[in-house]
Amino acid sequence: MSSTNPGTNQSRAVSWASTMHGHEHEAGVRFAHRDSWAGSGTNDVVDRERREAIEHEQLAPLATRSFGAGNRAIEEEADPFRTCFERDRDRILHASAFRRLAGKTQVFVFPEDHQRTRLTHALEVAQVAVAIARALGLNQTLTEAIALGHDCGHGPGGHASEDALSPYVQDGFDHASWGADVTLAPLNLCTETLDGIRNHSWSRPAPQTPEGEVVSWADRIAYVCHDFEDAVAASIVTPDMLPDSVKARCGTSRSSQLRAFIGAMVSASSRSGRISMEADVAEALANFRQFNYERIYMRDASRKQAKSVIDLLQALVEHYVKSPRLLPDQSGLVVESPAALHAAVAYVAGMTDRFACRQGELLLGWGVDRLPKGIGVN
Repeated sequence: MSSTNPGTNQSRAVSWASTMHGHEHEAGVRFAHRDSWAGSGTNDVVDRERREAIEHEQLAPLATRSFGAGNRAIEEEADPFRTCFERDRDRILHASAFRRLAGKTQVFVFPEDHQRTRLTHALEVAQVAVAIARALGLNQTLTEAIALGHDCGHGPGGHASEDALSPYVQDGFDHASWGADVTLAPLNLCTETLDGIRNHSWSRPAPQTPEGEVVSWADRIAYVCHDFEDAVAASIVTPDMLPDSVKARCGTSRSSQLRAFIGAMVSASSRSGRISMEADVAEALANFRQFNYERIYMRDASRKQAKSVIDLLQALVEHYVKSPRLLPDQSGLVVESPAALHAAVAYVAGMTDRFACRQGELLLGWGVDRLPKGIGVN
């Protein structure tokens, strides 16, 4: 028997609707609650310029300073309250490319409820990076903006999408540079933010800011720890399987591992004056990552998953190149032209896992047996 009381629900709906306009006050303002009392205790407004001055005094000597509208490809008026890097962070948070990360693979295609997606990965990277930046006196907002945007260039199906799309892009498809130069280009972000996104991968040139360097480390720390935790939950590996050198330096739980890696970064960076990690803990991180590669990323099920992702994405690109009219807002493209190819790659790279699979079914006529599948227990 249902415990729902229709009368109670109706009463709640009426009460909620009654708050439509808030609560009036004789001073010509409105409050959210009838008994609201909170305030700042002052009529003073801390505008952007004042906050920039405070920031300049409080940040470490080599930390990146905010100023005005920031360095952007297209000049803009400065915001009266937000710093340039706060605007970047906000733009990334509201971007459709960021939202679509919720539907993109971190390790597991079609993740179960408690497994990471590319979006939750970005959030965890931001947490790790900001924790380090705060301790070192760096620009926390720039750090957060880079961290949140660092994977917006990723295609569906994880890193297999880079292998799939590389044949169609000069010098190959790299999610880092693609994210900065293509996916997020319409946001007109600051050059410092784009540089950190473009160069967060260790195979890329070093970022031009200490905040970008912090995100490079935080990305690796976050995914090594949380990918292992997800694999343990999926019964792919067990904590006891970790190498002894890893267990000795950082333990077997995510909390102890993050504590060890973040602490070793703060310690080494403050001692050396450069963004770094204590050598023994960095070696444990390298061994941890190698373990993940061998036992998680390169296992047979993962290889099969990657192969099916590559087949699907390449088939979609080639289909759109031959039928560019199917691409959104691209009716003027010439069949099999370079412009059509670029538009097709950009469209496919922006897809979520599920949308790519639906397109495989609808456009290519593929059956479920040909589409990528989630990875469970061996």
